Amino acid sequence: MVLAELAFSTSDLAQVRFAVSPMWEVAPSFRLLRSGTTHPVHRPWADQVRPRMVAAGLDQGWLRELIPPTGGYVPDFLNPPPAGPAPTPAAERDAIRASPADRVRRDLDHLARHQGDPGPRLRALHNDPQGLLAKVTDELETYWELALAPYWARIRAVLDADVLYRARMAAEHGAGHLLNDLHTSLSWDGSALRMARRKQPLTRTTAGTGLLLIPSAFTGPGLRTRTTPADPPQLAYPARGTGTLWEPRPATRADSLSAVLGRSRTLLLTELDMPASTTQLAHRTGLSPAGVSQYLTALRNAGLVSAHRAGRSVLYARTAAAETLLQAASA
Repeated sequence: MVLAELAFSTSDLAQVRFAVSPMWEVAPSFRLLRSGTTHPVHRPWADQVRPRMVAAGLDQGWLRELIPPTGGYVPDFLNPPPAGPAPTPAAERDAIRASPADRVRRDLDHLARHQGDPGPRLRALHNDPQGLLAKVTDELETYWELALAPYWARIRAVLDADVLYRARMAAEHGAGHLLNDLHTSLSWDGSALRMARRKQPLTRTTAGTGLLLIPSAFTGPGLRTRTTPADPPQLAYPARGTGTLWEPRPATRADSLSAVLGRSRTLLLTELDMPASTTQLAHRTGLSPAGVSQYLTALRNAGLVSAHRAGRSVLYARTAAAETLLQAASA
């Protein structure tokens, strides 16, 4: 292990920014599902998603070969630099699909040095990056819709809250205090960011200008980095509040909300603490499947519920607007 030092000029400090990146959640969440272990924080999510992932065959596809099961290097082209503060999953997939062939091959060679001989899919991808990246991004889209999209409003709220907290810290105490507070393995000495327990050096010759700070719900207790010239270095760190991500929400005062939405719609919203199908909601609420479908359509049209395809089922999830509404009703 080495102590890496990333030097900062005045220009680098001026280019430090935050971004919420959907694709940065893909690799660590997929690795967690593949591990089959019980996670102290993410168990409620994993118990729901793992059977769907296996049923869809995602545990045997492109991601299985691209994402090592026990940590380590993930190809850099899977984490393109976020163009703005909150790129959409589709925009990030487009960036992956547009990755230059030489970068894809270089990343796959790096992965092979860490993981040994690549499987048949990765050999084919190495031979024809431009032809096969579409298949990779198609599988990324399937995984996103099945494993992360139904939960994204909840995850995104945690990530946004982390960014808001740290932006306020920077405003009140300066960028140095912010960088010093990000993680126990990081320290700021006034001109450089030091990273302890790192396997490889990190210098401005191996990274671009500035720094992209990316809060993550699934990255675990450590840090993940991406350094590819001339892109800005990316640093994914554990977001504050992840430990409470899947805890049940406070009980809503159903009577006050029912007066606005109606009893059945309110009941369905409160039942969607975790995403569920029409059949599951009908079983849990005692409403007829036809009634549940009708109410969910109304809630979806109002922007309070989103629908996500998961194999043969459709999962319904509360949107950020619904979370805000329920929070206001429980106050």
